[in-house]
Amino acid sequence: MDVPLDLSNRSNVESNVSKPIALEAVQIKGSRPDPNQSSYMLVILLNCVTLGMYQPCVDESCDSNRCKILQMFDDFIFAFFALEMSVKMIAMGVYGKGTYLADSWNRLDFFIVLAGAFEYCLNVDNMNLSAIRTIRVLRPLRAINRIPSMRILVMLLLDTLPMLGNVLLLCFFVFFIFGIVGVQLWEGILRQRCFLKPIPNVTYPKQVSAYYYHMESERDYICSRPEDSGMHRCSDLPPTKEGNMTCTLPASTWNPNLPTSNSCVNWNQYYTECKPQGLNPFQGTISFDNIGLAWVAIFLVISLEGWSDIMYYVQDAHSFWDWIYFVLLIVIGSFFMINLCLVVIATQFSETKKREMERMKMERARFQSSSTLASSTNNSEPTSCYTEIVK
Repeated sequence: MDVPLDLSNRSNVESNVSKPIALEAVQIKGSRPDPNQSSYMLVILLNCVTLGMYQPCVDESCDSNRCKILQMFDDFIFAFFALEMSVKMIAMGVYGKGTYLADSWNRLDFFIVLAGAFEYCLNVDNMNLSAIRTIRVLRPLRAINRIPSMRILVMLLLDTLPMLGNVLLLCFFVFFIFGIVGVQLWEGILRQRCFLKPIPNVTYPKQVSAYYYHMESERDYICSRPEDSGMHRCSDLPPTKEGNMTCTLPASTWNPNLPTSNSCVNWNQYYTECKPQGLNPFQGTISFDNIGLAWVAIFLVISLEGWSDIMYYVQDAHSFWDWIYFVLLIVIGSFFMINLCLVVIATQFSETKKREMERMKMERARFQSSSTLASSTNNSEPTSCYTEIVK
C-alpha cells in the first residue's frame, strides 16, 4: 500500500528527491545504528592491534609475510574509513551548518583519511613518508566519537580548560613565589663539594679525586659552608679505606704516599675546602640556580616523586629548618592545588553530561527522521525520473 506524502513537507521531499544518492546514504547512516556501531568499533580495535604489531626498524622494507599481512589490514582499514566518510558527506553535506565538517570530530576524521590518502598518492621511491605515517596513531581517536561515555569525558576536559586556566594561573603565581624564595636562599648550594686543599711539597695520587664523593653510596656529598648551618661539614668526612683497612696516616712531603700492606694515608682529611664548583645532583638537572631550574625542582616536589632527596640535599648544604619550605610546598601545591582542579572538573561534569546527552538524542532523532523521509519517498508514487532511480 502506497503511503501519500504530506503536502506540508512537499518542498523538503522534492529537495531530497532531487538528491537520490544522498537519500540512499541517509538510509545507510540512519537505519540499524547498532550493527554499524559494532562494526566501527571492531575496525578501530583491529586498527589498534595492527598499529601495535608494527615494527618500524624491522618492517622498513616490508619483505616479511607478517608485514605484508599488516599492510593488507591497513589498506582495508583505510578503505573502510574512507567509505564511511564518503557516505557521511553525501548524507549530511560537506560544508555548512549541520553538515559533516561542521562537527569537530568529523573534521578530525577527515584529516586522518586525507593524510592516509596522501600516503598512498605519494608512495614513491626515495621519499621519506614517516612524518605522514605517524598520523596513523590518531586513528584510535575515532573511538571517542563512537563511545558516548568517552566522548562525554573528552568534552568535559575541553569544557573545563577555561576554568582550569584560572587554577593554572594561580599555580603559576605559587610556583613563581616559591621559585624566587628558593633561588634567593639556595642558589648554587647544591653544587658545593669538599675539594682538596693544596699542601706544599705534597703530590696527590692520581686515584684521589678532586672533590669528595661517596664510594659506597649513589648520593652526592653536598657540604655546608662555614657561614651556613647545614648538616654536612667537610671536617666530618670519614677516614679513607683501602679494602678492609682504615687509613690513619698523614701525607708525607716529597713522598709518593702509596699504600702498603699495613698502612695508608687518610686523604679524606685534606678535603677541607667547601666550594660551589661541582655538578648539581641528578646529573645536573636539580638545582635552584635560576627560576627555570627551580620550577623543575618544585614540580618534582609537588609530584611527590623523590622530593625527600631534594630536601635532604638542601638540608645538608644550608639548614635543617629548610623542611618548612618543602612541607608548605607539598601542602599548597600537591594537596590544595590538585584538589582545586578536581573541584572544577566535578562542577563541570554534570552540565557537560547533560548537554552531550541532549546533543546525541537530537542527532539520533535527526538521522531517524531522515531515514523515515527516504523510506516514505521510496513508497510514494513516482513523479519524476529521480524518484524512479531512488526506488
